[in-house]
Amino acid sequence: MTIPNPTIKTILNMFKKVILAIIILGVLAFGAKWYLDSSNAESSELTEIPSVTVTEGSIVSKALATGTIEPRHEIQVKSKISGVVQELYAEPGTYVRKGDPLLEIRPDPTPLELAEAKRNMELTEIVLVNLETEWNRAKSLKERNLISDHDFEAIQQRLNDAKVRHQLNKERLELLESGRVKIGDSLIESVIRAPISGYVLERMVEIGDPIVPLTSFQAGTPLMILAEMEDLIFKGTVDEIDVGKIKEGMSAEIKIGALPDAKIKGELRLISLKSQKQDNSTVFPIEILITETEGATLRAGYSANADIIIERRSDILIIPERVVTYRDGASYIEIKGSEPGSRLEKEISTGLSDAIHVEIKEGLSKDEEVLEKPLQRLSVDI
Repeated sequence: MTIPNPTIKTILNMFKKVILAIIILGVLAFGAKWYLDSSNAESSELTEIPSVTVTEGSIVSKALATGTIEPRHEIQVKSKISGVVQELYAEPGTYVRKGDPLLEIRPDPTPLELAEAKRNMELTEIVLVNLETEWNRAKSLKERNLISDHDFEAIQQRLNDAKVRHQLNKERLELLESGRVKIGDSLIESVIRAPISGYVLERMVEIGDPIVPLTSFQAGTPLMILAEMEDLIFKGTVDEIDVGKIKEGMSAEIKIGALPDAKIKGELRLISLKSQKQDNSTVFPIEILITETEGATLRAGYSANADIIIERRSDILIIPERVVTYRDGASYIEIKGSEPGSRLEKEISTGLSDAIHVEIKEGLSKDEEVLEKPLQRLSVDI
């Protein structure tokens, strides 16, 4: 006996409906479970309020200064004679002692200067010869008492002046031609020597460069920069907000970007009385004398930050400053209330702060719990 085709189709349709119902029930069950879990989690968040514990610690109040490491004494070497660089005896980075040769300048007079020097020497030589002849004649007359003492002394004075002018022109010509001249026991030369003992930090000229001399009317060409690298300072600036809190003699901790592990200590030695404008901010220049490097090799020009220690307190009660609310000149925190999930505001007395932690003077004890501030939920209207 065979089952008619309509009966088979009916059975298949019923089977499909059963499968679809099972799928729908499964989805509904999963959704219900997710909803219950979310509700439980939300209720758990409402009942378990995050908190922090009052602990013992230290707080350091600091003022930040930004700047660079520089030598305390830095000398710019210049020349008092004109010419061109002929020899270089010291390179950047080398250590020189006071009096050591740095470079030699070859005089480079113009043709007119050289001609004038030669003519001046020739003229003074002619004057000197004439005065010597006149003096010999006056001496002969003086021996026969035919000339007064006053006239003879006047001729003697003119002769001495002529000798000095002739010698001066001779030495000037010699200096222009050779770059060296000896006056008495002193040797005047065109070799520029180190005025101090120290390191050559920078050389601004090369062989063949022209040199403008240092005079009362012109600054002259900088040749080299020398400095004593054993005596370094930190030069920087402090914001006007902090400058009223610091004073000379305060200790400082210097952090150098190129030497992250170096522990450099110093002492504030100078606070400028005049402010400066820097990036639309008002700052005051300061100087910190470096007192301890712990073996670190410092170089001139290192960028650095300095924390000037305003006040340091240890073994005090502290909490994160984020849980404190400041209102109307008072400080408040929140603790757990008697009801589950409730919060109770409490006034406390605070002290020193480093912008991360704050000192608790009154109102809390060690290990007491303080509630975090509730999260602010933002609502967006669409």
